[in-house]
Amino acid sequence: MFTGLVEALGTVRSLTAEGDAKRLVVEVPPEFLEGNSPSKRLGESVAINGCCLTVVAADGVLWSFQAGHETLAKTNLGRLSVGDAVNLERAMPAAGRFGGHIVQGHIDGIGRVAAIDSRTEFADYTFEVPASLAAQMVEKGSVAVDGISLTLVRVTDTRFQIMLIPHTLAVTTLGRRKVGDEVNIETDVLAKYVAKLLAPRN
Repeated sequence: MFTGLVEALGTVRSLTAEGDAKRLVVEVPPEFLEGNSPSKRLGESVAINGCCLTVVAADGVLWSFQAGHETLAKTNLGRLSVGDAVNLERAMPAAGRFGGHIVQGHIDGIGRVAAIDSRTEFADYTFEVPASLAAQMVEKGSVAVDGISLTLVRVTDTRFQIMLIPHTLAVTTLGRRKVGDEVNIETDVLAKYVAKLLAPRN
């Protein structure tokens, strides 16, 4: 599992078709190599834009991942291009600090940037999502956007708004997003369980 606290930005270096899947090679920052031998990197789970993928090869700072057809269809990873920046977070160690919220790395759907209001160094972002996802969100609750743990400010039937601080804008891909861009959405897993339990009563 993850916490939604992005560790660094990576850069897509190559995308290769493998049948209906793709091999994704990402250049990771040097700090990802510290205290981690090449043999231990293989099989490691890394959230890329919030999507949990497995390291299948590692050559220095170039780490390879395989994304299947389901992942490519249901996330924005299928729209990546060489040179794009991606959010990176390694799986949380059992003894690690829990700083965000429970993020599984299982994307629920794709949203779109509907509006950006950046009148100051802070910015208000509004996203449009399917009604089924908005139903699992509550104001002051949590949501993961491209793998970033964020607090919901407002929620409507098909939209939600968040406020981004300068740090988040600077160190994640959200600072580079434009109106119309697609983002990966993972709703709070606790909301999913509550909805499942209440479904028979409804």
